[in-house]
Amino acid sequence: MRSLTHRLLAAFATLLAVSVVTFVALEAVPGDAASGLAGDSASAQQIQAVRAELGLDQPLLVRYEGFLGNLLHGDLGHSLVSNRAVLDLLLERLPCTLILAVSATTLALILGLPLGIAAAARAGSRLDTLLMSGAALGLAIPTFLGALGLMLVFSVHLRWLPLLGVESAQGYILPTLALALPMTAALARLMRSSLLDVLHSDYVRTARAKGLTPQRVMTYHVVRNSLLPVVTLLGLHLGHLLGGAFIVETLFALPGLGRLTVQAIFDRDYPVVIGATLALAGMYILINLAVDLAHGRLDPQVAGDAI
Repeated sequence: MRSLTHRLLAAFATLLAVSVVTFVALEAVPGDAASGLAGDSASAQQIQAVRAELGLDQPLLVRYEGFLGNLLHGDLGHSLVSNRAVLDLLLERLPCTLILAVSATTLALILGLPLGIAAAARAGSRLDTLLMSGAALGLAIPTFLGALGLMLVFSVHLRWLPLLGVESAQGYILPTLALALPMTAALARLMRSSLLDVLHSDYVRTARAKGLTPQRVMTYHVVRNSLLPVVTLLGLHLGHLLGGAFIVETLFALPGLGRLTVQAIFDRDYPVVIGATLALAGMYILINLAVDLAHGRLDPQVAGDAI
C-alpha cells in the first residue's frame, strides 16, 4: 500500500511538472493564437483585443493558476481555435493513436522475438550475421524515411494500399509498418543479446546437467529469463510510439493525437497542446507501471517492488 501511494504521488508530481514545463515552453514561443484568429490584415489593436478576449494578456502565473484550478475539476479547457472542449478533441483522436501504437507493438513482437531467438540459436552463423545486419539497417533508417519509402513502393508504384487517411483498415497498414520496423530491429537485437547472456549462466548449465531436453531448457529457463530486458525496452518503445508518432501521423494524414498536437503547435492553440501533452504523459506513466508489474510476474524477486 505504501509503495502504491508513493507511485500515485510520483505520478501526480510528474504530471504537475509536465504542465509547468509545457506552459513555460509555450510562453517562450514567439506569437500566439490571437494573431492567427485576427487574420493577416488585422491591426495591432485588433490583435490585442483578441488576446484580451482569450485571456492571453494575463500574466503567465495567473493563467496557470486558472488552468490548474480547472484541471482539478476535470476540465482541460477549450480550444482557442475551434472553441471545442479539449477533452472531447483528445477522446476523438485517441482511438487512432492507440490502434496505431498497439498494432505496431504487436507486429514488432511477432517479428522481433522469433528473429532474435533464431539469431541466438545460430550465433556466429551466416543466418545470425544476416539477421543482425538487417536489424542494424532497420535501426539506422529514420522513421520518416522508412515511411516515405513504404509510401513510394506500396502506394505510388504498386498502388496496393491507400496513401493517406484511414477510410478503411488498409489505411493503418503502412503507418503500422513504418513504426514497427525500427522496433522490430531493436527487439531482435536485444533478444539475441539477452539470450546469449542467459545461455551461459549457471542455472542453465545445471538444467542441462539434470538431463532436460534443449527445447525445455530454452522454453522454461532461457527465454523466460531473457524477457526481462525485452519487457523494459517494450515499455519504452510503446511510450515512444504513443508520443512519437507525430511524424507518421502527419505524413499519412491520420486523425491521431500526434497530428492534433502538431497542428495545435502551429496554431499556438495552447490548451490543446497542454492537454495532449498531459494525456501522453499519463499514458507513459501507466505503461511504466505495467512494465513494473510484468517484471514482478517474470521475476518473483522484484514482485514486491512492482505493486
